[in-house]
This record gives sequence, structure tokens and C-alpha cells, in this order.
Amino acid sequence: MVATPLAQKALVKIGVAAGAAVLAGTGFVKLVLDKPSRPYQDGSVGKEYDEWTEQGVVEYYWGEHIHLGYYSKEEKYRNKPLREAQYAFIDEMMKFGGIDPATDGEAKVLDVGCGFGGTSRYLARKLGPKAEVTGITLSPKQVERATELAIEQNTPNAKFMVEDALEMPSFADNTFDIVWACESGEHMPDKKKYIDQMMRVLKPGGKFVMATWCQRDDREVPFDKRDLRDLKYLYEEWSHPYFISKEAYKELVEETGLMNEVKTENWVKETIASWRHTIWLGVKDPWGWLRKPRRYMRCFRDGYCLERMHRAFKRGLMEYGMVTATKKSAP
Repeated sequence: MVATPLAQKALVKIGVAAGAAVLAGTGFVKLVLDKPSRPYQDGSVGKEYDEWTEQGVVEYYWGEHIHLGYYSKEEKYRNKPLREAQYAFIDEMMKFGGIDPATDGEAKVLDVGCGFGGTSRYLARKLGPKAEVTGITLSPKQVERATELAIEQNTPNAKFMVEDALEMPSFADNTFDIVWACESGEHMPDKKKYIDQMMRVLKPGGKFVMATWCQRDDREVPFDKRDLRDLKYLYEEWSHPYFISKEAYKELVEETGLMNEVKTENWVKETIASWRHTIWLGVKDPWGWLRKPRRYMRCFRDGYCLERMHRAFKRGLMEYGMVTATKKSAP
């Protein structure tokens, strides 16, 4: 049966109306998602991580490690388990920081911003039973979960505690042989205090290594309106007070006067696949978020933010900063 010209015209109108409705709906959803929902406030970081820990969605997809993975040029993220990439990242970060079980087998290690403690436990096992690893976080729920996993995995040389990285009242000067900070600087409202405290508790001759999301150095290429808009979103969707550049971190370390030569690198090429890898896992295995119907909108927001992060890193607005140095020997 062939539709009459009048019927065809009506179908076209219906199609156009339906298309417009879809576009309008998409535009509305984007408008909602583009408005950040979790700006940084006093106490918000610990609260957010407590909620993420209790929900279990982050642990379902990222496992024990709340940090990006490391991928070689030849590796495609769909062919590599994310957890393998995360372990590869720790191994590469150890190399970058000059950390080796042969020389650091009895080291006292501080993991600043330890999350569920996956890296702390991995370091404790990698360095050996004589090493002592202490992980600190603002989240009591993370400490609880990290401790449970240490017991389950028979890793008694990793312990965890709630501690403010900007104060560290529990630790005397020159306490640790290694200070490790992986993706915690993003959440620090005072980057100078953050650096100063880590340098303070590091022993003379000790090793410092840090990985952190950074914005590019705007002294070289000033931010335009789009850059500032995108940074505002990235700050306020995942409770970040602000980012700084890897160059600014290097200057903060140097200004302490305590450290030898500071080395920095940008690992964006090695880590950028993690953002879409995480999105792909959520599409391939949706059970991690489908079982949390009250959290659907938040999960959609997180997925959208992952894509926004990918794009910001890809176009050079964001960089993956790596920083390492050793502390000067005592006079």
C-alpha cells in the first residue's frame, strides 16, 4: 500500500516533530549534565569518598585502585583489563620514583590519599615483609574497607588511618623513607601545605614521587573562556577545589629548600585511555550501576564527567603530572 501525498506529508511532519523532540531532550539533558553538581566545600572530599565506598560502584569497576592505568602505545584499552593497567601504572610510578625492592625492602612508606588502600597493599607486598606502608585518607569508610582487604589479602605490613594530609599531626619530621602521592593533590585546598607536609615527614635521602591531574601552565598559554568554563566544570563536578600545573608543583617542592633536583613529566599519552576504558566497562557490564537505581543520575553524571575529562586531557587543557625528587641529606 502506497501512502497518499497527504499521508506522506503528515509522516514527514511527525518525523520532524519526533526528531525535534529528541534533539530538545538531548539538549535539555546536556544542559543538566553540564551544570556541575558537587562543588568543593569544607568536608566534601571525605564525604564524597565515604559515599562512593558505601555505594560500591567505584570499587566494582576500578577495583582496589582509584587511579588511572598505564597503557603502552601498542595496547588498546578494550583488550586490556583496567586492573592490569592500574598495576602497570604502579610499577611505572615506582620506576619513575627510583623505588626498588632491592634497595627499599625495609622502607617506611607513606601513601598520601590511599583510597581503598590498593596501592598501599601492593607496595607492601612488592617491597617485602620488612617494609611498612601507612595509608592515609580523610574517609573513615575507606580506612574501614582498606583494613578489611589487608586482612583478607594477608598483608599485615599495610595499615590505614584517617589523617589530614595538610597537617599530619600523627607524624614527626623525617619519619618516612618514601612518600608516595597518587591522585590526591587534586583534592587539596592548599597545595603549598600539601607539599610542605610531605617534604617535612620525608627522611633525609628519602624518595618522593607524586602523580596528579594538572591543568596546563597558563603562563605559557593563557586560558580562554572555553578553558575557564571547562575547568570550572571539572572542579565542581568531582569536589576539586582547583588544579595547578606540574610546573607549579615543581616550584612548590623547590621552594621548601629541602629537596634535590626535581623531575617532572606529563604522562597524558600513557594514561588517557583510562577515561574511556571506564566508560566502556560501564556499557559492557552495566550491572555495577543498574543495581543502584537511586544512583542512576549520579552514575550518568560520572560517566559524562569521565568523557569531559578525556576531552580536556586530549586537547591539552589538562596534563597528567608526574613529580619526583629525593630529600637532601642532613648537614
